[in-house]
Amino acid sequence: MNLNMDLGLGLANLDTESHTYDVVIIGGGPAGTSAAIYTARADLRTLVIDKGLTAGALGITAKISNYPGVPGPVSGSELVEIMRTQAESFGAEFLTDKVVGVDLGSTPKAVTAGTKTYFAKVIILATGSMGRTNTVAGEEALLGRGVSYCATCDGAFFRDRPVAVIGNNDEAIEEALFLTKFASHIDLIVPTPSFKARESLTAEIANHANVTIRLGTRLKEILGESTVTGVRVQPRGGKEEILPVNGAFVYLQGGQPITDYLMEQLKTEAGGCLVVDAEMQTAVPGVFAVGDLLCLHIKQAVIAASDGVIAAVAADKYIHGRKKTVSDWK
Repeated sequence: MNLNMDLGLGLANLDTESHTYDVVIIGGGPAGTSAAIYTARADLRTLVIDKGLTAGALGITAKISNYPGVPGPVSGSELVEIMRTQAESFGAEFLTDKVVGVDLGSTPKAVTAGTKTYFAKVIILATGSMGRTNTVAGEEALLGRGVSYCATCDGAFFRDRPVAVIGNNDEAIEEALFLTKFASHIDLIVPTPSFKARESLTAEIANHANVTIRLGTRLKEILGESTVTGVRVQPRGGKEEILPVNGAFVYLQGGQPITDYLMEQLKTEAGGCLVVDAEMQTAVPGVFAVGDLLCLHIKQAVIAASDGVIAAVAADKYIHGRKKTVSDWK
């Protein structure tokens, strides 16, 4: 895959200065944000691209009392926000957007989020393991034909049409808010009895006249043959019903490492985890992976943060051409 070719972004014809960084970090949880603290403090121009405060495993955690140095309980989103504020104090930039593709083989490396492409000497992957392995009936068959995982990418195709958004976190609500510019009506299907998102977002979405919020409602099937024609849902304690929609934007969560945007440019283990060396570098020089993208450690915020620090220090050495302190990747 070559984004410069596929997206028509020839570097010779594009003013990339404002979108060029030393380090682009994909994912703003404890691993990505800790990496940003260290790279920014090392005077490396750093951009963190993240889908939202409650898009990751830590962000949706209600109470945390065992993170060193932060007396609890605090919510996961509060802890992430503390980390981000610290990274920003050193100059790291944060962008709320969804990465839709990367080119790890180009020089510089390229990351496309929404409609823009960013370039970097180093990429640190910190997207976590909230991906899904199980889909609902009709989801795979209608992917690209009404089923989408990116409103920013596909929202304009649903102008003046009814759509459903399925999810309960920041990402789902932000995507639903984006769709209000295009869709005639939005059914926001929330599988839990309440949102797991920032109050400011839930208040904003509640004020839209063309949005119907369906709390405690399960998506059971996406209907249609050649295109989406509806979704079958079931409220808790209620009867199944079919909502007539032309689009289904799915933002449900699971436990699979999120690597789809890599388009198989990196080797993965059987469980879908990425393979790295002792400095968190993948087989591609200058590309690091941290946190819950890796399988061989305990999934805790403090350990993910440690991974981010290791990758950041190694990234600084890579950029400045200094010798690695561990053996090369094998």
